[in-house]
Amino acid sequence: MTTSAGIVIVGGGLAASRTAEQLRRAEFAGPITLISDEEHLPYDRPPLSKEVLRAETDDVVLKPAEFYDEKDITVRLGSGATSLDTAAQTVTLASGEVVGYDELVIATGLVPKRIPSFPDLEGIRVLRTFDESLALRKHAGSARHAVVIGAGFIGCEVAASLRTLGVEVVLVEPQPTPLASVLGEQIGELVARLHRAEGVDVRCGVGVTEVTGSDHVERVVLSDGTELDADIVVVGVGSRPSTDWLEGSGVAVDNGVVCDVAGRTSAAGVWAIGDVASWRDAAGHQVRVEHWSNVAEQARVIVPAMLGVEATSTVVVPYFWSDQYDVKIQCLGEPEADDVVHVVADDGRKFLAYYERDGAVVGVVGGGMPGKVMKARGKIAAGAPIADVL
Repeated sequence: MTTSAGIVIVGGGLAASRTAEQLRRAEFAGPITLISDEEHLPYDRPPLSKEVLRAETDDVVLKPAEFYDEKDITVRLGSGATSLDTAAQTVTLASGEVVGYDELVIATGLVPKRIPSFPDLEGIRVLRTFDESLALRKHAGSARHAVVIGAGFIGCEVAASLRTLGVEVVLVEPQPTPLASVLGEQIGELVARLHRAEGVDVRCGVGVTEVTGSDHVERVVLSDGTELDADIVVVGVGSRPSTDWLEGSGVAVDNGVVCDVAGRTSAAGVWAIGDVASWRDAAGHQVRVEHWSNVAEQARVIVPAMLGVEATSTVVVPYFWSDQYDVKIQCLGEPEADDVVHVVADDGRKFLAYYERDGAVVGVVGGGMPGKVMKARGKIAAGAPIADVL
């Protein structure tokens, strides 16, 4: 049976919830249907590796059920999209149901990468969903030894949370330092220092060759031959855009759903927002941004465009943060690993660094220095000379 729904939003996270909310704020009065493969209402993901894992809160729902009822937004949970027919303007769900749309918003986010060579053992986990966070939290309650593979932001946050829970943690990273590919080795070493000060065994420049156990994981073998005891193995080796369900749809995909400057895809009536979307920037480059704050900026553009009003473009300075122990690591701008890094403050735990490219300040990263980080926004937006901030 085919049913009709005006605007259909596929996804169950911040991007989906924010799009639905903005549509009603813009006084769109037609049907809105939100489709999610999860059993939970759309929720906030950043706390999963922090407050939820540490059992400080389970309340991460973005909007209560009453909000969707009051705004007349239909929420279909527990059956995600499996295919898209842009000619017929229908989405097929895992349940077999076919849902029609007038406009479709792709907000499916990311799926965590796994390591295919690992055996199917209890105790090997990834962290992307609320249920995965609860399962890891429960397991951590009786665990003694954890190995976290991958020292990106999620890996570092999970390592910090598990250490706070009293678990002995080894953080394994093939690159020279944590976060080396994102923030460069100089800042990565400051992050490694923070973790070592908290008792984490940080092993960089080494990978994992084998994970062993009977029914449950017991041991991790590193590429240098080291064998580590492990009750828990958390795989944090990155994520990829959730676009498999778009195969054969005609929607262009290249490191995410390819969009124009307002979120339009290559298919008429189909849009994309959030982590899954690669938007064209003002310089004509396709850019996919995985930061929480990016969703709000995109929603303010995509919703008016869907309703026939092109939003005025503004200069947006990307921003993201990561909470590790008592230090909030914040980043403004678009730093790259090969930029010139100027560390202007470092007390052995907290730090502040500016990133220089072609003589201009392009980013700032601070650990535990929120005020000084945020003051740099104007300089970064203006492409000011590095001398203006040093």
